[in-house]
Amino acid sequence: MKSLIDQTLHLDLSYRINDETKVLDLVKAHENDDLKVSWVVTQDHQAQRLKITLEPKGKLELYRFGLILNTSFNPTDRVFLNGYQSWTDSHEHSINDKQDRLSSFAMNFNNKYQFSKYGDFEFFQAPKGRGYFHGYTYAYVRENEDFSFMGSLNEKDGFTRFEIQGPKNKIIINKDVDGEILDHAISLDILFEGGKEENIFDHYFELLGTKKATEPDRMGWTSWYNYYQNISETIVLDNLKAASVLSPKMDIFQIDDGYQTAVGDWMSVDKVKFPSGMKFIADSIKAQGSLAGLWMAPLVAQRSSQLVKDHYDWILKDDLGQPEWAGSGWGGFYCLDLEKQEVKDYIRACFDVVLNEWGYDLVKLDFLYAAALGHHPTKTRGQRSAEAMDFIRDCVKDKLILGCGVPLGSAFGLVDYCRIGPDVSLDWKGPWYFELIHREKVSTKNAILNAIGRRHLNHRAFLNDPDVFLLRNTNIQMNTSQKEILAHVNRIFGSLLFTSDLISDYDQSQKDLLNITYALKKKTINSVTYPHKDGVVVNYSEEGKTYKAYINLSSKVQSFEAKIQLEPYTIKIISQ
Repeated sequence: MKSLIDQTLHLDLSYRINDETKVLDLVKAHENDDLKVSWVVTQDHQAQRLKITLEPKGKLELYRFGLILNTSFNPTDRVFLNGYQSWTDSHEHSINDKQDRLSSFAMNFNNKYQFSKYGDFEFFQAPKGRGYFHGYTYAYVRENEDFSFMGSLNEKDGFTRFEIQGPKNKIIINKDVDGEILDHAISLDILFEGGKEENIFDHYFELLGTKKATEPDRMGWTSWYNYYQNISETIVLDNLKAASVLSPKMDIFQIDDGYQTAVGDWMSVDKVKFPSGMKFIADSIKAQGSLAGLWMAPLVAQRSSQLVKDHYDWILKDDLGQPEWAGSGWGGFYCLDLEKQEVKDYIRACFDVVLNEWGYDLVKLDFLYAAALGHHPTKTRGQRSAEAMDFIRDCVKDKLILGCGVPLGSAFGLVDYCRIGPDVSLDWKGPWYFELIHREKVSTKNAILNAIGRRHLNHRAFLNDPDVFLLRNTNIQMNTSQKEILAHVNRIFGSLLFTSDLISDYDQSQKDLLNITYALKKKTINSVTYPHKDGVVVNYSEEGKTYKAYINLSSKVQSFEAKIQLEPYTIKIISQ
């Protein structure tokens, strides 16, 4: 593929004003009675920055604001497009692959399960077929080790969607404007750069001005992937006691969902499960030398919560005045309306109690995509998401944030750690029907692919949380080899390494692997290649030595090199 810098491109613009729809196809600056369109191009060696700004002269309804690049692809090209939010599958594809979408099977059950809320399915209809891909904030095409990168330098006023249409030899870059009533300037600000992976991503985040991640890599425990909502004070203290024998101590001990009486009622602790209260739990964790973490979903409320009963006016409403769903969990949950000051005051007060009265050091904040749901007449989804993340950072101050279920461009530089993949399942791919629902599905295999695919964000945008590794023998359906792959991939690519196991149940081999995984040795990823659809070869350095990890993610035997043949679900690490 030719460098993207050399491609011909033009601006595709559609808006409505005074009951008239206008469509413009531009290749240079433009001004009419409705708006001014300015182009600024800067060149720096292998990088080109193109900033196109719309300045309306009154109010207009903006439908489409995008670039179309006519290009050509090689059959050997590989593509990466960053998925909509943390859980969205985001890994490299061959240019001839097919990207997952919300299936017709899932749509049959959408009213009940609200599958469409988790991704971008309600506001973007992706083309079907092989060779069609889309994502947000940044993307690249690569041939061997040569990358052709595209990245948005402005997600504050709207998400930027990238589409690769292989069969049509086109790349389309659109601002997600959603029919916004525009009375202010809005811009597409895109970096095009060719070169090597490390140099490109260093330059991209330098231009973004993203606050550098200063926290160290950490390891620890979280309650979710063993006990789920069935946690209690006894369970937490038993696991804390089991972890007390570790040396060094766990960095973080995090309590997940299940301590509160309902999602949204954060100050209402279940007194049966936690009779001594959440401050007692935080104090117990810190007395053992770990940071105390607590899960919250601050932007949503369970339909049956007291918050919804007492403050129904705080719930975001759709154009018909109905509550805006955010998902189907807990019997259904709604979005909170962050345009209301009372909502912000409530959220800020909850954080104050959790962080300052109860004494938690870290909050895992989940379902943050809710800030972008629904429609606002004058604010894009990206603008609302960015404002929500700025507000949350201001609430939490200098305490730690682990972001989850969040559009990643909105989280750059604002969270300390961030999930970069879907939830791990207790088996390899989740229940069979998960393959037929949506791109944010729970899946260990997808979590592994995302940990590898989004590796370039680690220590640039934040510290990557690949989700947990699990080594236990009970309450799990993965075999030993699958568990080993998960642990080693997290160790190589992750900066937050959690398990949910009761480690006192481990045998010696499990203890040995836990110690290896928790060692937090500094690593550099030199290259990643995909010799097969489900085969990955990772070249990485650790403490002055270079290794190759051969990973077979499938149930089939694969030959990676003449001397390497892997059994199903196997990882083999060889010192170079």
